[in-house]
Amino acid sequence: MKSAAHIAAALVAATLSALALSVHGAGTGRAALPPADPTPVTSVVAVPTATRIWEIEYRAHNGATRAAHVLLPSWYGPERNPELPLVISPHGRGVDGLMNARLWGNLPAIGGFAVVSPDGHGRLLGRFSWGAAGQIDDLARMPDVVSDALPWLRIDRERVYAAGGSMGGQETLLLVARHPELLAGAIAVDSLVDFTRQYGNFPRLSRGCNAECEKTWGGPKGERLQWLARREVGGSPETAPAAYAERSPLTFAAQIASSGVPLQLWWSRTDAIVVQSRLQSGLLAARIREHDPNAPLIERVGSWRHTETLRADTALPQMLVRFGLVDADALP
Repeated sequence: MKSAAHIAAALVAATLSALALSVHGAGTGRAALPPADPTPVTSVVAVPTATRIWEIEYRAHNGATRAAHVLLPSWYGPERNPELPLVISPHGRGVDGLMNARLWGNLPAIGGFAVVSPDGHGRLLGRFSWGAAGQIDDLARMPDVVSDALPWLRIDRERVYAAGGSMGGQETLLLVARHPELLAGAIAVDSLVDFTRQYGNFPRLSRGCNAECEKTWGGPKGERLQWLARREVGGSPETAPAAYAERSPLTFAAQIASSGVPLQLWWSRTDAIVVQSRLQSGLLAARIREHDPNAPLIERVGSWRHTETLRADTALPQMLVRFGLVDADALP
């Protein structure tokens, strides 16, 4: 009979063969919430892996009904339900929870943990929540949301984590700042940290945007993103500076530093989406160390495409090993 480690390694290999992406070089490392409304399970999304995705519904802060996708080992269910750690994983700008959930591959089965990836909702916009206060509070309710929708799922409340990239990294960091008591650890990859700076840099994202790209965005991509940001936030950085600061993790560097939450900050020097990354995640890391040189921070810097490391077939397993969610011996 094969050992659990051999089976886990085979599952990793299957995931890696199914997902054909490459990392362009990782750098050196440096080292009482309101109850959720009960909602029914609406469907199960079948995936050809050892992980099953359950789709549930929840009521967002603004009353909207939103979907969330819960990843569980395929063997897990009402008849076999030990306590599992839970990872809350907010998605990046413009995508949804299901797309984000699929980035995790077979890792929940290999490590024996659950992931919840909600669609979320901002002040006005759905996929462009950009750290709205109500969205962060909704993320903090996810353990209750999941327990209410899947009452047979037993969550280890001492092992709740958060992990996200880009806008999801922004919201992960704001969750650390505002609800540190919830989390045993957090991972933020290529995060939007200074929203005012990113707003000013949005026009740079239009470079190389062809006619089809502009058709998709209804005009120059950067200008469209600025328009969406003004709608969601309620103005521009010039007219609503406090609102942009409130959605910027950089504003909360002191709170993040004093939170006691172990934090992994991964960022790419060559990020073409969150540009000037040295003044985004890089500056946040420096500020955290200024506030507390002994803060439990791991900073990993390299040169990869935007959020490419936050995938089951790249560096996500390494990130999870650091928190004990995946056994390093189970990885190939």
